[in-house]
Amino acid sequence: MRIIILGPTASGKTELAIQLAEQLNTAIISADSRQCYKHIDIGTAKPSQEDLTRVAHYNISLLELEEEDNAMAFQRRAAKWEKDILQESEHVIYAGGSTLHIQSLIQPFNEMPEADEQNIVQLEIQIKEEGLKSLYQKLEEVDPEYADNMDGMNRQRIIRALDVWMQTGKPFSSFHQQGEIQPDENTMVFGLKWPRPILYDRINRRVDNMIESGLVEELKAILEAGHSKELQSLNTVGYKEIIKYLDGEWTLEKAVEKIKTSTRRYAKRQITWYKRWEFINWLEADKMSAEEMKEKVLNRLN
Repeated sequence: MRIIILGPTASGKTELAIQLAEQLNTAIISADSRQCYKHIDIGTAKPSQEDLTRVAHYNISLLELEEEDNAMAFQRRAAKWEKDILQESEHVIYAGGSTLHIQSLIQPFNEMPEADEQNIVQLEIQIKEEGLKSLYQKLEEVDPEYADNMDGMNRQRIIRALDVWMQTGKPFSSFHQQGEIQPDENTMVFGLKWPRPILYDRINRRVDNMIESGLVEELKAILEAGHSKELQSLNTVGYKEIIKYLDGEWTLEKAVEKIKTSTRRYAKRQITWYKRWEFINWLEADKMSAEEMKEKVLNRLN
């Protein structure tokens, strides 16, 4: 059985997934689009070393910061890991909030071409000259379905979608399976739900904890090691705001407030996306402990 634990950022997915994995004697595959990168630990809220010791995790600190990644690549990796895990256990657990990554598990994408480096360079030049909005407008023209469903003006996803269109002449969305998204009989999806004010407070406190835990120092070390601040992997909420602080554009106080605002907006987009999926078994996280939620999930499995 495949168990997917989803929810907006800062909703408590990691702890619930770990408790379930311990109970079911299985492993966790992270369905997060940034935890797969090395070095960016604090800002992506990776499981702690203690958590990684408690339960085996996959898709954590796998890629170099310079490597490109996307939901299709995740889908391929996850399929192999899942097969290996299910040879040893009856269950596999996915935990994360990246919407396309999770969708790829429920409704796998059709095979599509690998990235074309010349197209990528051309699109990056256009962004520098005309801004990201110009590419987004082009995407709206050639693939309105994908542009409409995308969670925000995501640079990497816009470039990927236009690259595929440039190579094939077909909309990126045409490579996604058509029809209603519905899990198969071997997949159960659980979501953590919080009242919006409580979730936003959790987000604000998490950001404060990230700063206290050394987010600024972590990014300084990455840049001092020679990594470019222009990397797509660093174009991530938390890191891109601290880059502006380190560049002297913003005060630290302003950068922190911007991180909180951007994270709340991201959570709102996640919630909007999840509302389309009527198959999610929602857990009212403000009314239950992680232990109680674990028991509810286990009861549904039986």
